[in-house]
Amino acid sequence: MLATTDLILSTATVSKLLSNLWLGFQEITFSGCLTQMFFLHFSFVVDSAILLAMAFDRYVAICFPLRYTTILTRQVIIKLMVSIVVRSFSVILPDVFLLKRLPFCGTHIIPHTYCEHIGVARLSSADISINIWYGFSVPLMTVISDVIFIAVSYTFILHAVFHLSSQGARQKALSTCGSHVSVILMFYTPAFFSILAHRFGHSVPRNVLILFANFYVAIPPALNPVVYGVKTKQIQDKFVLVFSLKRTHGMGRATDGES
Repeated sequence: MLATTDLILSTATVSKLLSNLWLGFQEITFSGCLTQMFFLHFSFVVDSAILLAMAFDRYVAICFPLRYTTILTRQVIIKLMVSIVVRSFSVILPDVFLLKRLPFCGTHIIPHTYCEHIGVARLSSADISINIWYGFSVPLMTVISDVIFIAVSYTFILHAVFHLSSQGARQKALSTCGSHVSVILMFYTPAFFSILAHRFGHSVPRNVLILFANFYVAIPPALNPVVYGVKTKQIQDKFVLVFSLKRTHGMGRATDGES
């Protein structure tokens, strides 16, 4: 689910960015802009909720290891997935209608590489106070609350880990959280930095703000497979097999050449 959401996030933004830079297609229809904005914010909220669900998974695995399979059953996991998608769809869909009601009589130039809610709303000549307040409340209700619950989960996890008697058990428990913590840092750090820079960094050059805004739609989807690939034994075994086959094939060709 995280991989699918990362694909949606990067496809909705990076593909249009590359067409702007490489092919010179610097125009987008209003419906296309609304579609891009919806999938951008939708995938971001979904990503945040998935990280919270993964934190809950780590909490159950470490604090209640013997009850893990009875707590996180297939039905529970499906309900979590459905609730994540429904919550994200419900809070992001109003953004589309809040923008469609606005008149756009002035400039139609978006000073950004993709369409985002407040950036498009500021092009309107009408009052956008509702857009601003809704754009402020949605991250507060979703992303900020997710971060708080993730922090609470890891508080319980660390409390349980440091009460383990065995040093090896503590290291094994902490290693299971390493990939998740790395993904959390890669996802939230550039996003929060970009949001704070846009709100308070008035002296920061616009191209720097745009660069950091693109970081959080490009870096996490690119690095998440690497982070989980390094920690997944099946993927490690496949890489070893591929490289060993190439090495064996190369040595075989060299031997044939010598003979």
